[in-house]
Amino acid sequence: MLQQTQVKTVIPYWERWMRELPTLQSVAKASPAKLHKLWEGLGYYTRVRNSQRAAQVMVAEHGGRFPENFAAVLALPGVGRYTAGAICSIAFNQPTPVLDGNIIRVLTRLFGITTNPREKQTNVRLWHLASELVLHASRPVAAKRSESSSTPHASPCSHLNQALMELGAVICTPRAPACAECPVRVLCVARKQNLQEQLPNSAQRTKMTARRFIAFVVERNGRLLVRQRPAGVLNSQLWEFPNLEILDDATPLQLARKAFGRAPAKLEPLGTIRHSITRYRITLEVCRAELSNSALRTEGYWLTQPQLQELAFTGAHKKILARLAAPGTGSAPHPK
Repeated sequence: MLQQTQVKTVIPYWERWMRELPTLQSVAKASPAKLHKLWEGLGYYTRVRNSQRAAQVMVAEHGGRFPENFAAVLALPGVGRYTAGAICSIAFNQPTPVLDGNIIRVLTRLFGITTNPREKQTNVRLWHLASELVLHASRPVAAKRSESSSTPHASPCSHLNQALMELGAVICTPRAPACAECPVRVLCVARKQNLQEQLPNSAQRTKMTARRFIAFVVERNGRLLVRQRPAGVLNSQLWEFPNLEILDDATPLQLARKAFGRAPAKLEPLGTIRHSITRYRITLEVCRAELSNSALRTEGYWLTQPQLQELAFTGAHKKILARLAAPGTGSAPHPK
């Protein structure tokens, strides 16, 4: 859950997840619908599918326990080098390096690294520095243990990695870093050369792409028409109302005819929803479409409001559903 998501956002999701699925075995056996519903709103839904696959691996290969070996952790679905290093360091006090955005910022400023951290050579150098730091932090503990094996000593590896993360999050911030409060300011090359604002030298982010869609709310006998997104596409397995991307100057009536195979008897605009996902800024026009009772050309399911509330919808279409369920608003989502 913490991959690409802030702690304050994750906490309520984590608490709800642990109430519903408190063990690895329960995660391994859960239905995809339940998993997606618990994850609804967190985004990057590949993570929840990887979570279940990882749980299934742990049940099948590790006796239902989380592995403590770095290679075994790294082999779990959805776990990369950073996540494996963070888990082994923080949970198991192992000298494994961690390199996230905060630590990259700290290291590039501290060592005056002016090349792009995303470039392979620079990234290798940063991982090497992170490895050297955590190994150095672990050496005094190893020496003390050799002197007195009967006295346990907590490894500082976890403290080091967490301190670097916190330093980047609180002091060595992307803009206006608090250099006067930094505990390593006398060692910082960027501070000495006044390069704090220029480092890290990251490439410009990909520009957001605007996309327009139209969604249709179709009701029949108290049930609404919805469909599930197929596997292998963005937001796969999540639910949505029938919709089309607006690629030209087609009118809502023309798009409705394309979606359903014929023109609706009535088409009523319900509002506009704006939503951002990955690098896309989405404008979603919402219309109510009244169709005759003859068979539709589009596939989907006719479900009641309570049934819809049990499903995991995409972010934009969840906003439509919320407006439809809001008291006093009828079926119309207000512009947002």
